Amino acid sequence: MTTVPVNDDDPFKDPSLPNSQAQQQAQPDIPPGSTLAIGRNASLTLGTDSLIVLDEGFAVSRDASNCCGLIPTKNKTTRAIPFFNILWAELVEWDITIRYAQTVSKDTVRVAYINYTMEKTDRAFIEAWVEKLLDRAYGASQRQKRIKVLVNPFGGKGTAQKLYVRDIEPIFAAARCEVDVERTKYRGHAVELVENLETDSFDVIACCSGDGVAHEVFNGLAKKKDAARALTQTAVVQLPCGSGNAMSLNLNGTDSPSLAALAVVKGLRTPLDLISITQGDKRTISFLSQSVGIVAESDLGTEHLRWLGSARFTYGFLVRLIGKMLYPADIALHLEIDNKPGIREAYSHETSQAPPTHDSRAIPPPTAGLPSLKYGTINDALPESWTLVPHDKLGNFYAGNMAYMSPDANFFPASLPSDGCLDLIRIAGDIPRLTAVRSLLAIEKGTFFDMPHVDYAKVSAYRIIPRNQAHGYISIDGERVPFAPFQAEVHRGLGTVLSRSGHLYEAKGVC
Repeated sequence: MTTVPVNDDDPFKDPSLPNSQAQQQAQPDIPPGSTLAIGRNASLTLGTDSLIVLDEGFAVSRDASNCCGLIPTKNKTTRAIPFFNILWAELVEWDITIRYAQTVSKDTVRVAYINYTMEKTDRAFIEAWVEKLLDRAYGASQRQKRIKVLVNPFGGKGTAQKLYVRDIEPIFAAARCEVDVERTKYRGHAVELVENLETDSFDVIACCSGDGVAHEVFNGLAKKKDAARALTQTAVVQLPCGSGNAMSLNLNGTDSPSLAALAVVKGLRTPLDLISITQGDKRTISFLSQSVGIVAESDLGTEHLRWLGSARFTYGFLVRLIGKMLYPADIALHLEIDNKPGIREAYSHETSQAPPTHDSRAIPPPTAGLPSLKYGTINDALPESWTLVPHDKLGNFYAGNMAYMSPDANFFPASLPSDGCLDLIRIAGDIPRLTAVRSLLAIEKGTFFDMPHVDYAKVSAYRIIPRNQAHGYISIDGERVPFAPFQAEVHRGLGTVLSRSGHLYEAKGVC
């Protein structure tokens, strides 16, 4: 296993960069399109977005399904391997080996490799070519990430350990990542593990689980004495192995474990807004969503229907919509954008920006804990600029920090990782039943945002006080909390994740 040196001065710097720069100074420049010849019959070319492998040996092979492989079959002599799929390349003695993630189905990649013995000619050129290939493969992403993996063997269907060994571990190994694996033993164990973790030893904490362990990891980091530094320095990612995999859908664009592992290997450091939730005397950190009303009940109130899979949420949602169930509450907001054209414009502006090439945030000092609360807690007097507004016929209160909540539920298409806002949806509970059904269908179609009865706003803080209910459901990141008033406040860019783009979610937006 390759050991990655720790850069104490700049934890955001690619540990492999100094060596790369030294190599490039001593080796010839490799222009785009450069070809590495391998004898007469093979070559490797750096294409526009792929490695082009030409090998006359590909032309004739024997297909076992064709008369037991007795009849030769003609194939193409070239193959294109996207740079995104290149995991590692190296020259040992005069053998060049390139490991990559090969697509074997729509939802699965497996580690494969090509190997050639080079002619003993210009070694400096070959080494420079390999370095250029790695540059093209990783771009602004850090190579050889140091990853702390937390496997939740109890989550989802209890298959996380199997999925990790089969689908994820080989990709991390092929990419020369340094990996340390630990299994959680009980609910809340990840909070304890991370609170006591030497975060300087890792670039990434990977949750081989559902969204619940990611929630625990953020809260474990928040409990550290250097919470602000730890949350900024250490990226939190999800490897989808649970029943709820929203984090991976948003950042990796998939709920496939192997594809998510590839996305993590190639992921770009991305600032993420985190939200302080105060309820009673407790302060917790939320990264995904908060809900009161129909969404919370459809999720938490259908636990007895887990045998239905993801359909239980749809069933619960539909039953409550048609039943015109009401969840009265008093709500106060700190509004940032209160109209859909303005929200659309803000989203469009961010999508027009070039992807970042580095993490530009300053590193908080070791003494910096969680940021102070600008608006106080739920126990403090309401800020003077806020107004508590009665919502007597509230049907749904749903605040999201990410777009997808499930594969077919892009509830918050205007959400951005680090705009300092939660996207808030409010819907009356007494809308016509046909409108309610159309609302459910519109979520999957991507037309939900534009429906006139959907109140969509961007807020930086809020307070909600449920009324006329002794008992009910409140969900924070999919976890049930006491049915009591709570207050939320956004901390812009406090957390860190890895994403494919570096500044956007992998969801269809509102442009």
